[in-house]
Amino acid sequence: MHGPLHGIRVVDLSRALSGPYASLMLADAGAEVIKVERPGAGDDTRGWGPPFVGGRGVDAEGVSTDQRESAYFLSVNRSKRSVVLDLKDEDDVADLRRLIVDADVLVENFRPGVMGRLGLGADTLQELNDRLIVLSITGFGEGGPDGHRSGFDQIIQGEAGLMGITGQVGGEPTKFGVPITDILAGMFGAHGVVAALFDRERTGKGQRVTTSLLAAAVGVHTFQGTRWTLGGEVPRPGGNHHATIAPYGAFTCADGYVNVAVGSDGLWGRFAPLVGIAVDDPRFASNADRVANREDLADRIDAALVGDTVDVWMARFDGAGVPAGRIRTMDQVYGWEQLEHLELIDRVTHPTAGDLELPGAPVRWSRSGRRPAEPPPTLGQHTDEILHGGEPVDPGETVDPSETVDPGETVHPDS
Repeated sequence: MHGPLHGIRVVDLSRALSGPYASLMLADAGAEVIKVERPGAGDDTRGWGPPFVGGRGVDAEGVSTDQRESAYFLSVNRSKRSVVLDLKDEDDVADLRRLIVDADVLVENFRPGVMGRLGLGADTLQELNDRLIVLSITGFGEGGPDGHRSGFDQIIQGEAGLMGITGQVGGEPTKFGVPITDILAGMFGAHGVVAALFDRERTGKGQRVTTSLLAAAVGVHTFQGTRWTLGGEVPRPGGNHHATIAPYGAFTCADGYVNVAVGSDGLWGRFAPLVGIAVDDPRFASNADRVANREDLADRIDAALVGDTVDVWMARFDGAGVPAGRIRTMDQVYGWEQLEHLELIDRVTHPTAGDLELPGAPVRWSRSGRRPAEPPPTLGQHTDEILHGGEPVDPGETVDPSETVDPGETVHPDS
């Protein structure tokens, strides 16, 4: 049970989140991911925190070393192997070229032009390996009036309209609770890689796959985009209620909150009696009526729900067949038996941080299975093993710091 991409080798030059999320998806599907990191510091996210886990150690010379690991880094780098290369050093670049010759996929999220300055432009990569799939993720896309700009997630959320539709009614624009454009760009990038690998089976040739944080954000506009392009309506923040369906949103109970989704007249017929509203009340008879009178409807629902607890209302909704759900805090999510049932928590033992619980992979394959999760690597843990056929480095050892590609050359570090 090694996953459908078992046998595929990925060289991952990316850092922060968009590229590492793409390679995480490929690793979960069984690919071997070699994460190339700069000496001394590694991926930018190794320093992002708190929280950090783990403690301090001692190297071979008896010098105290900081072996803490960033929870941010650990969240998106499971099942990868870490190689340290200085991309300003000719010998290290030669090692990278050798890795590329044997790779199936290369992932990078540098600013446009950086790969060329490293001597690894598109033509060179094709000469090295014409079966190579190259995934390039940028911030604003390649070329055009804004292609040169750095792609920080929150900047893209704002520029691409996502913050303009998120937040409370009449309130200020609000960002998502996770760096959503990074994650989406990684997901679309991984999708592009798998499609290109399938095409390679037919043609024998690799190709370049490109996406961007901006493209990913626009790609998920769906009905919010067509509200403008087809309807001429500029969407605004709608709070916790759906723009075109009612009642569909968050409501207040005596001890917490629930989401209710009444997406059809049939569901309305089951829901209305529970909250003391006549099914045939002309103000709420159709979905269009309910949307037109949503504020009055929401007030009446809140007045009913606040009289009992979340548990009581969830039992009533479940008994009537009305879609509803609790609004959980993160600790409640990870204590939920459904996550255990779906194996959505990966438990691994890290060489320096000890036993870890990580958000698990969301996809399973019935025949090929999912690759068993492995702990995220320590910095340079696999350099000697991969480049020279040796053993993985002892995590207690340190890697010599040196100059490498300026971190400012990355697409972003995300906040």
